[in-house]
Amino acid sequence: MPNPARPRAAALTATALLLTSALAGCGDAAGDEDLTGQKLDWKNCPAPSSSEGGGSAPSPLPDGDRWMCATMKAPRDWTDPKGDTIGIALIRAEASGEPSRRIGSLVFNFGGPGASGVATLPAFGEEYATLRTRYDLVSFDPRGVGRSAGVRCENDQQLDAYFQQDMTPDDAAERATLLDNTEAFNAACEEHSEDMLPHVRTTDAARDMDLMRQVLDDTRLHYFGISYGTELGGVYAHLFPRNVGRAVFDAVVDPTQTPEQGTLAQTKGFQLALDNYAEDCASAAEDCPVGDTAQDVKDRIAALLKRLESRPIPGVFPRVLTQSAATNGILQALYSKDLWEYLTEGLEQAYDGDGRILMLLSDSLNGRSANGEYSNITAANAAVNCSDDRPRYSAGYVEGRLPEFRAASPLFGDLLAWSMVNCTDWAVPGAADHPDVGAAGSAPILVVGNTGDPATPYEGARKMVNALGKGVGVELTYKGQGHGAYSSKNKCVRAAVDGYLLEGRVPAAGTVCS
Repeated sequence: MPNPARPRAAALTATALLLTSALAGCGDAAGDEDLTGQKLDWKNCPAPSSSEGGGSAPSPLPDGDRWMCATMKAPRDWTDPKGDTIGIALIRAEASGEPSRRIGSLVFNFGGPGASGVATLPAFGEEYATLRTRYDLVSFDPRGVGRSAGVRCENDQQLDAYFQQDMTPDDAAERATLLDNTEAFNAACEEHSEDMLPHVRTTDAARDMDLMRQVLDDTRLHYFGISYGTELGGVYAHLFPRNVGRAVFDAVVDPTQTPEQGTLAQTKGFQLALDNYAEDCASAAEDCPVGDTAQDVKDRIAALLKRLESRPIPGVFPRVLTQSAATNGILQALYSKDLWEYLTEGLEQAYDGDGRILMLLSDSLNGRSANGEYSNITAANAAVNCSDDRPRYSAGYVEGRLPEFRAASPLFGDLLAWSMVNCTDWAVPGAADHPDVGAAGSAPILVVGNTGDPATPYEGARKMVNALGKGVGVELTYKGQGHGAYSSKNKCVRAAVDGYLLEGRVPAAGTVCS
């Protein structure tokens, strides 16, 4: 199941989803075709599929231009580039400025792993308007995600049941149920997506991006990676250092950590975000409706979660808000300071016996739309993480680590610690303890860390800079809250990032924005 540090996507009919996945699974043989010379057939974008999160077709841009979509052929298996191909779904908005000043394509990855770039980029069209003056804005569904041979595991009804279960077992019976459900989920992934599971590693997606660079007729890859997108960008830079153009990593994954170390760091990060939320609420000019002091805010949340373990409350009919769903809803709200007001409102309602807002926040984290359909972010997240990560953690090992996780966060420690068993029964062995991002010879990469980031803690930015190698990573610090920095609209961050991407001005290493 998705690690809370990994983003979201979001909704076609079940029949159409099965059909498109089946067609993607068949694939054409590349044979002697030179895939770098393929011509993309750009057309007006359709509405996102259910596997991408659903919704309406993207609206025209403010200047009237339309988002255009195409499908790029890529080898299913990069060790057999002449074998079967899969389709990689792309989206593009052409540059709005003078053609003579166009730099090329700027490729975005929004994280996850498992987030649909095709569904996500249009939502940020206005936010990237300045960058669009000199770049075509481009994103994609990475392999295994959305329309790019999307991985399928359990169906919507099964996922509803999964996310309602107790994910923090207190005894042997609850532990056995959690492990049985995890094993069933992983078996469903193998049953429905066996052909794709060995081919969704981050290294495979990085090779797709270099093929994309060539198909888009760019000499170098200009790139904006967010959250897991920073890991993907780092792997790309390691594999193709001489092909890196202007690149920005925002909300930076620590590439030196094992899955266990990363999960523990996230536990600390979400606890820090909770502390900051509680302090902000308690210190506001108006009375905090969910506690008199910061400690009171946290104590009341803990008491709520304890009650929900045995006495769930009505959520989104016919589902009830369980302890696990409420915890996931709180985690979702801590991703962005913009969501704190909804967390406060959701807690107020939950204290009065109404769990709708916290459940809607939980649904957002898990990729569930209002009509009950799930995007495939849960399946894709598991497939990529379990294929990338070599360590496999037993239930006994997790139990031994619970004291440290609880010390890091009394509220989130158990939930995040038990998430480490998700890959235990995975069908494909993991590739490595952590990704290799050493990129000697690469152009400078701007690495932006946020001191209040819960999902990718700030310390990861410095670790990424060091791992990229001398003269490659350039660190920029944003003293703020939430997951990422550019989306905060902080003028200092925007000036530094835009100055590098648009004009090639590299900020001084160690620049601090607040």
